[in-house]
Amino acid sequence: MTLLDHPLMDAALAEARAAADRGEVPVGAVLARDGTVVARDGNRLEVTGDPTAHAELLVLRSGARALGRHGLSGCDLFVTLEPCPMCAHAIVLARIRRLYYGAPDPKGGGVEHGPRIFESASAHHRPEVYGGVGERAASALLRAFFRALRP
Repeated sequence: MTLLDHPLMDAALAEARAAADRGEVPVGAVLARDGTVVARDGNRLEVTGDPTAHAELLVLRSGARALGRHGLSGCDLFVTLEPCPMCAHAIVLARIRRLYYGAPDPKGGGVEHGPRIFESASAHHRPEVYGGVGERAASALLRAFFRALRP
C-alpha cells in the first residue's frame, strides 16, 4: 500500500459515491483513530437542507459523539475533496492529527488553495496534510457528477 492508495480513502470514496446516488455533490469522509473507522459519511446538504452538512463536518460531529469529546486529537480524517475554509477551520478546532484528501479544489478549497486556513495566525492547531490521496478516483467521480448535470 502506498500513500496514494489507502483503504480508508477507498471507504471515503464509497461514501462519495453514495452521496452522488442521493443527488449530492460526491464528497465523502472517514474519521479514523488507530486505523479504525470512528465515523463515515458523505455530503447531505440537499437531503437535509443544511448548508453546513458537508461530509467533513458530519463525520467530525459523529466522531465527537462516538468518542465523547470534541477534541479529536489522535484521529485522522480522509476526505475525497480538499476541505473548504469552513471545514478546514472545523478540522483545526477538532485538533485532527492528519488530514488526507483526494482532489484539490482550486476554487473552493481552504487548505492548499484560497485562504489556506492551516497557515493562518488564527489556527491554533495544524494537522499534517497529505493531498492527492486517491486523487484520480475522486476527481473522476466529481467530473462525472458535474458532467451529468450539464449535458
